[in-house]
Amino acid sequence: MKKTVSIFILCMILVLSASFPVRAASKEQAMPVTVKAKAAVLMDADSGKVLMSNNMNEKLYPASVTKIMTMLLVSEAIDNEKISFDDKVTASANAVKKGGSQIWLKEGETMTVDELFKAMAVYSANDACTALAELVAGSEDAFIVMMNERAAKLGMKNTHFENCTGLDDTTHNHKTTAYDIALMARELMTHEFITKYTTIWMDSLRGGETQLVNTNKLVRFYSGCTGLKTGTTSKAGCCLCATATRDGTSLIAVVLGSDNSTDRFEGAKAMLNYGFANWSTVSPQVAPESLADVNIAMGKERKITPQLPASFTVLIPKGREADITQDISLAASVEAPVESGQKLGKIDLSLDGKLLCSYDLTAPHYVEKTTFLSVLKEILATFSK
Repeated sequence: MKKTVSIFILCMILVLSASFPVRAASKEQAMPVTVKAKAAVLMDADSGKVLMSNNMNEKLYPASVTKIMTMLLVSEAIDNEKISFDDKVTASANAVKKGGSQIWLKEGETMTVDELFKAMAVYSANDACTALAELVAGSEDAFIVMMNERAAKLGMKNTHFENCTGLDDTTHNHKTTAYDIALMARELMTHEFITKYTTIWMDSLRGGETQLVNTNKLVRFYSGCTGLKTGTTSKAGCCLCATATRDGTSLIAVVLGSDNSTDRFEGAKAMLNYGFANWSTVSPQVAPESLADVNIAMGKERKITPQLPASFTVLIPKGREADITQDISLAASVEAPVESGQKLGKIDLSLDGKLLCSYDLTAPHYVEKTTFLSVLKEILATFSK
């Protein structure tokens, strides 16, 4: 009897298993290239599309790759005219005591923002980095708060900063991910002046007394390299965020936790090479007649022709440009006043039935609302002819 019951239960389990299959846990796709590291990701800088990844959301120590966020906040302070490249910065006791890579600032020594930024971006100088952080926020602690707030706004969900340098001897939760690093690198590269610093191979400070050599060897040895930042500590291993642009395509490669410097550079190069070989950024052609005029109700102009965005590009597998399909949808009419840049519709770009991206179609100029008085003037002008 017991044997019969056991057989019956086993049969029921098999039936139920067939009816309700257990879904396997999702896994990241296999990397098409070899990257010897704990985590890696390749991202398209324009769209944010991830082209390959391995453990990209694993929280790891980033070492001096942290300085990408410091450079971003300093760059934003410059663009917002809170500080300028010519501003003089006096080194504090806190800044000069930083260990690791440094330009050996002395307490009370003065340098410009330009000089300190160069030292931070090229030579990864922790003292220069801290001096800039203190300038922007008033103190390093206040700057760390800014770093974490900015990370949250960028969608860096697995990141927590404890300092502005990446030094991790005394930190416990100063961690981020390969994906989050790509996000902040993507944002930093929107500041056009940044490559003025990140592409320097060799330079000097203090009238030639302090030599600077870029810690990122790809700047010299990889065609199209635009930066960005290395990092090395015993906790983090060898890390790198490398950016490069070729033929209008800009890529971001992040490597975290390599055993040695060679592995991080070779891993980044392998990802970038694969990206440039297999993907391209194109500007699809849109027939002018497909952008129909939009009627304007109560406007001094009766209709307006929508315009494409200034940057109208899409990342696709190489050789597939002719296969892109376009779907344009426009408002039947809009009511005046119409603001310059106001959305009038959108264009969807797809490939093999999958949406690649959408762009807004906007008003090229302002259209004033008509009034009773203006209508009356037009009528009188017509009769007076």
